[in-house]
Amino acid sequence: MKAFVLAAGLGTRLTPLTDHTPKPLIPVLNIPSLFYTFFLLKQAGISEIICNIHHHGDAVRRAIESSELSGLSITFSEEPVILGTGGGLKKCEKLLNDDNFILVNSDIITDIDFKALMQQHQSSGRKGTLTLFETPEAAIIGYVGVEDGLVKDFRNLRHTGLCSSFIYTGAAILSPEIFRFMKAEFSGIVDTGFTGLIDNGGLSYYHHEGLWMDIGTMQNYWLANIDTNSGMRTLFEPMRLAIGLTPHSISPDALISPDATLSNSVIGARCSIGAECIITNSVLLPGVTIKPGSTIINAIVDPYTITIMEKTKQNREQR
Repeated sequence: MKAFVLAAGLGTRLTPLTDHTPKPLIPVLNIPSLFYTFFLLKQAGISEIICNIHHHGDAVRRAIESSELSGLSITFSEEPVILGTGGGLKKCEKLLNDDNFILVNSDIITDIDFKALMQQHQSSGRKGTLTLFETPEAAIIGYVGVEDGLVKDFRNLRHTGLCSSFIYTGAAILSPEIFRFMKAEFSGIVDTGFTGLIDNGGLSYYHHEGLWMDIGTMQNYWLANIDTNSGMRTLFEPMRLAIGLTPHSISPDALISPDATLSNSVIGARCSIGAECIITNSVLLPGVTIKPGSTIINAIVDPYTITIMEKTKQNREQR
């Protein structure tokens, strides 16, 4: 079975980080977020991956090619003009039309069991199976309408009146049948492919009950790095075994003054932290320099900006 990884997005909700770095390469605990998806796929025995790229596409390609991820064959689908989740998948129809395939977003951190998803899909007899996750925030994120074990609606866009505490996780198994309903132009997969399957044989779902985080917003990205109760640590050893990379809080090549005080923070590669600095609940991306005597609290810092994280708002200011 092959996998299609959606990695072409602009990452506008992660601005200003994505002004200079593509969203799939924004690091979570010093590992590019895209590699968490690669790890899960390899762990499930998936070795052939098609990855679409657009925003800073060359950087994504170089990062993957230089990482030497053994046991994975990764093909790139370049989109000079971005095609969205629907058009981007449709563009790769010839690469995927021979068998069922996995579809997965590159901006999620999860421990979805893709083998269990495959089994659920096979037993359903349907042409597609979406992975759903239950959360009290479903109404805010976008709930999925379900009935009799099938997906019937998304945010009541089909006027079914169905609502639930389920959200779509960004992971699915799909039959090539989906390409019948898709457009070779900018489009969303929900409005084309998923709706087409709902109306032509039904769309089943798999209930994931483990770890799931969407890192597509600044707040969620920050929490994925610093929330010690998120369950992230359960991924460390399996990830090391699968792709030889282990998430870590402090990059070994960071230069940190012995007089600096660090607490619950992530320090990226090539960072330099001066004497008597205080870094608390913060994420420093690669290449950041913090001048001596500085205090950084509840922040995301890249070489160009500081974003202060608060409970109700995010305040960005130029360094």
